[in-house]
Amino acid sequence: DCLLSRGLGDVYKRQGPCRDEHPILIKLSKEKNLNLFGINFKDKKRQADKFLNDLGNPYDFIAKDEQGKNSVNFGIYGIPESILVNNDLIILKKFVGPLSAEDFNSILKIIN
Repeated sequence: DCLLSRGLGDVYKRQGPCRDEHPILIKLSKEKNLNLFGINFKDKKRQADKFLNDLGNPYDFIAKDEQGKNSVNFGIYGIPESILVNNDLIILKKFVGPLSAEDFNSILKIIN
């Protein structure tokens, strides 16, 4: 299997609306045909680790954007944001703001 395959990239912080979407990410992590890529935005390592230890780690892979500049270079302008890609790494849908139950259902329709 290729490391980069159908997945959802989620840019997150430990505060605010990212906490609101976390239960949705936990549910999505149970989907066998979807990889979750977490990109932590500007949190210190200890804070980021505590956030995932307290709420659960839904991510298959985690990257860190310590300065917040790389995310902006990729067009991220509000945290959280999530980008759904297919196996060819083509963007299927972008979600700005915390994922909702409606977004969860939309993602399931797309991947199944």
